[in-house]
Amino acid sequence: MRIGIVRELTPAEGRVALTPYAVYELTKAGHRVSVETGAGAEAALTDDEYTAAGARLARDAAAVWRDSELIAKVFGPVDGEYRHLREGLIVLAFLSLSVNRRLVSALIESRCAAFSMETVRDERGGLPVLTPMSEIAGSLVPQIGAHYLQRPAGGRGILLGGATGVRPGRVVVLGAGIVGSGAARVASGLGAEVLVIDRDLDRLRRIEVMRLGGSLGGVKTLAASSMGIRDAVLWADLLISAVQVVSSRTPHLVDRETVKEMKAGSVIVDADVDQGGSIETSRATTLHDPVFVEHDVIHYCVKNLPASVPVTATRALSNALLPYVRKIAGHGLVDALNSDAGLARGATVIEGRMIDEDLAHEYAMDHHLLQSVLPLHKEAR
Repeated sequence: MRIGIVRELTPAEGRVALTPYAVYELTKAGHRVSVETGAGAEAALTDDEYTAAGARLARDAAAVWRDSELIAKVFGPVDGEYRHLREGLIVLAFLSLSVNRRLVSALIESRCAAFSMETVRDERGGLPVLTPMSEIAGSLVPQIGAHYLQRPAGGRGILLGGATGVRPGRVVVLGAGIVGSGAARVASGLGAEVLVIDRDLDRLRRIEVMRLGGSLGGVKTLAASSMGIRDAVLWADLLISAVQVVSSRTPHLVDRETVKEMKAGSVIVDADVDQGGSIETSRATTLHDPVFVEHDVIHYCVKNLPASVPVTATRALSNALLPYVRKIAGHGLVDALNSDAGLARGATVIEGRMIDEDLAHEYAMDHHLLQSVLPLHKEAR
């Protein structure tokens, strides 16, 4: 199969979908890989490394799109790339279609086969491609919040770990998934008081088990309720939103009126803003201009948060994405989907038809079963 890797055009996106190590595995298996020059530069991956791995370099991104049967990206195509979409092309990327109607329309009109890597499942029901990015985000958000709580950064002047005789900072984490539990671990490691809120009691039990085991000292849990969330947010110096909703927009759990009542100089880090965000005052920002202040509260709402550490994030993403690229390239799309029902869960738009039921409902579109578009056997249906 002819596989393409292009430089990301999303602002401040330094990740690349596949490393030279992944490219070597693909070329060794007989596939042809084309890489746009400079695609891995921000992730400390040189063109020479890609060439040594067997890739063909191309100065023109359009040539990579034109000559490839499968494009592996980090984020879905942006406006300037829509013209490259076409029937017969397979696109693997984090698409975030619940907040990008323009891309939905472009994918449908092009009749390409688009897969949202954030909805691919493994045999245990996990999210194998999204998970490493969530792990990185969970480690980053307390560090980011700690920085912006400092007075020179505009914050209240709070040290999360406190000092002898002085209480530590207070951190509230909405969501006890991978991002939330990781954020709780790092925040507690910094010495903060941490409260994790979730409606899933099993997730909260896992947090409690980790706390009793000594890995989450200083962390408490709370079952989600509207009043409980409001009271906790007003208590917080740092609010971390880590609510994960797959294939649909994140509901607002904290309204504008509650944000208005937060302490001046407190900080919100919204890690789920790529699906709309669970804070009503959130709006997507970039790594070049990451924060804004509303109602005297600092908001950090960077959509592509792991891109702030592109060297680490690229390698983690490539490790997770390679098995799926290798499966599709080695067996063809239909056989790959027949053999992997979890990969089929990532199918979003194929041949101009909406496959994702949640997105079809959200956009009031006709929903098409995957097996009505591609000839799959019953195990993949």
